[in-house]
Amino acid sequence: MNKIILTNYSRLRLLLFFLPIVLLIIIACGLYSVDCLSTNGYIAVQKDTFLFMNSSVRNYPHILFNLTQFGDAMIFLSFLSIFVIYTPKIWESLITASIFSLIFTVIMKEFFAIPRPAAALSSNTFNIIGERLAGSNSFPSGHSITVFTILTVLMFAFMPYKIKHKVAFFVFVTLLGLLFAFTRVGVGAHYPLDVIVGCIIGYICGLLGTFVTKKYQLWNWIYNKKYYPIFIVLMIIACIIVINRIRIENLFIYYMALISLFITLYKSYATYLKK
Repeated sequence: MNKIILTNYSRLRLLLFFLPIVLLIIIACGLYSVDCLSTNGYIAVQKDTFLFMNSSVRNYPHILFNLTQFGDAMIFLSFLSIFVIYTPKIWESLITASIFSLIFTVIMKEFFAIPRPAAALSSNTFNIIGERLAGSNSFPSGHSITVFTILTVLMFAFMPYKIKHKVAFFVFVTLLGLLFAFTRVGVGAHYPLDVIVGCIIGYICGLLGTFVTKKYQLWNWIYNKKYYPIFIVLMIIACIIVINRIRIENLFIYYMALISLFITLYKSYATYLKK
């Protein structure tokens, strides 16, 4: 499978960065045209859209709260942990892309410093699911960046060869990512533009991680079985964290992540013993 991924990587072109950059420029120009580049203007221009979207899904709190956990890197990556054994090339890209996404998230949140809905709007005017997030900055959505960073890496790793299949696969992955990302509006944690920009930034981070991995071999140790004890320890730690989350919130998605980690833990141990 690594061979398929390397073949797909060889087909990637820098032109893929063109569309997301254009979209970011269009969003910035659109906000400028309505004089909404200020914090108050940014919030005001999408307040009604936020309230409408948030209220439209308030009858599905359990589904929203489960789906929004995919924006947590540890939970999402738990489902992909098995790739460490069978397709380590993907994990090279995931690690690199995740570093880019972390850098972008921290820098942009600190630079723009836009307050979250719970800090800027009256809490009784919209639905909040889970923790009331008011202490950290809103723009862009870190969960959305995480979702699209990971999905972009997976999308280009497993991109079909035929054009009609490529289009269908791209649309499917994009819609899936938007579904996960816009749960952040549903749970009352982010404005719509936080999510949209987060998705675009995540796509860029996924591309950056993929292109860097394509050109440089930064994580060769992933392929070496002598490092499996490190993976095993990390997965045990991840299992403990997930179990603790189950104890606190008891979400279905956590059970599924835990099962994925247990499977990978077993496979890693069995593979290490056979080395």
